[in-house]
Amino acid sequence: MPSVTENYVGGDWTTGSSGEAIDVTDPANPDEVVARYQKSTSEDATAAVTAADTAADDWASTPGPERGAILREAGRILEDKKEELTDELIAEEGKARPEAAGEVQRAIDIFYYFAEKARDLGGNVKAASGADKTLYTVQEPVGVAALITPWNYPIAIPAWKLAPALATGNAVVLNPASVAPGPAVSLADALDEAGLPDGVLNVVTGPGSEVASTFVEHEDVDAVSFTGSTQVGEMVYDQATDNGKRAQTEMGGKNPTVVGQSADPQEAAEIVANGGFGTTGQSCTACSRAIVHEDVHDEFVDELVAQAEAIDIGPGGDSEMGPQVSESELESTLEYIDVAQEEGATLAAGGGTPDGEAVEEGYFVEPTVFTEVANDMRIAQEEVFGPVVAVIEVSDFETGVELANDVEYGLSASVVTDDHTEAKRFVDESEAGVVKVNEKTTGLELHTPFGGFKRSSSETWREQGDAGLDFYTISKTVYDGY
Repeated sequence: MPSVTENYVGGDWTTGSSGEAIDVTDPANPDEVVARYQKSTSEDATAAVTAADTAADDWASTPGPERGAILREAGRILEDKKEELTDELIAEEGKARPEAAGEVQRAIDIFYYFAEKARDLGGNVKAASGADKTLYTVQEPVGVAALITPWNYPIAIPAWKLAPALATGNAVVLNPASVAPGPAVSLADALDEAGLPDGVLNVVTGPGSEVASTFVEHEDVDAVSFTGSTQVGEMVYDQATDNGKRAQTEMGGKNPTVVGQSADPQEAAEIVANGGFGTTGQSCTACSRAIVHEDVHDEFVDELVAQAEAIDIGPGGDSEMGPQVSESELESTLEYIDVAQEEGATLAAGGGTPDGEAVEEGYFVEPTVFTEVANDMRIAQEEVFGPVVAVIEVSDFETGVELANDVEYGLSASVVTDDHTEAKRFVDESEAGVVKVNEKTTGLELHTPFGGFKRSSSETWREQGDAGLDFYTISKTVYDGY
């Protein structure tokens, strides 16, 4: 049995007050406990906030280039440990190795990126109305930031919240999802080794109902950044803003790919398959709806089914598609598959758990395709969070755009077309925070804003790039007549 990994609070590795542990198992082999973490309480969360608040002023006054140097060193440490971190991610979350390695590399790149951005922080000089006056702005950290992160990108999402928060001079408390907390704890280990001052980062594992809720309610927390389900995110947002805190939430999606009349069916099917089945469909930007023009529908479906049936399913270390992260996630996906058939959708591929010795113990599910889907079916309206694509046939492009927008989410959307007018119209009319042309719905550049519309986001602050810096800073305008 693995030893229990400690929390990182005030620069020390500490045992939680409950004396209890959370066992993390391999989703490809649930009988194997791969790691154990503190089952922390509100008492532990409060201690973390106190440590962050104590360290906040000194870190805020640390020059930006000096903060950036620590982030850069942490990136180097992560790079040296890339293979180890990839194995950790596979063991806890279940991703296929190329996906896991790509996610670790993204975290490395994020630290290097914000290390350089820390050099440019400061403000702007403005033209004053008099010659005897200087007018300028200063960007200051908001104070203590609470980060609540999900299991599906257990190192990339903590990194893209943490790096800009630290670069801008904020102290941080972080509660990673209990299903796969290890990669976030590894970020703390790298930053500690890189020389981050005590208390600037504090990582507390354990249930969000105890730890994250304490962070959100604590009077010394100034900002809250959450990524996770819409149901929980909306509660977090209300709780944070009711307490006067700055808040950003990134939540669920029901992401469409509209396939136009001019599209090549094989290319479109590859784009949809990559977006829908990659990361086992466990991405908030995963494609779950293919809205396809009737002229290319049949050929598109044939190609998509062939793509689904060709995917090699197995443990993440040696397959194209790994398991779902937990039994509850697998059961939810299988329940949606049953509901879709009960509501009249036609199962064209997958629909169950795969056969074979390598997959008999884990939380594996087949890539699944439904056709003859009506837009009011649950499979077309609700987030599944598994490798399930619903194909909706339409007779014209206008209807395709209308149906793409006819959901309560608006995170990512794409169009596949050889018609430039259609592409431009889709960009203009799509009700999504990320819009792509002839690309899959998943995949994000780290230097551009990320966020959704409608119930996919609080629609307050974007993440990543300069937008990520904006959330963690507040402007002060200075009139200097000295």
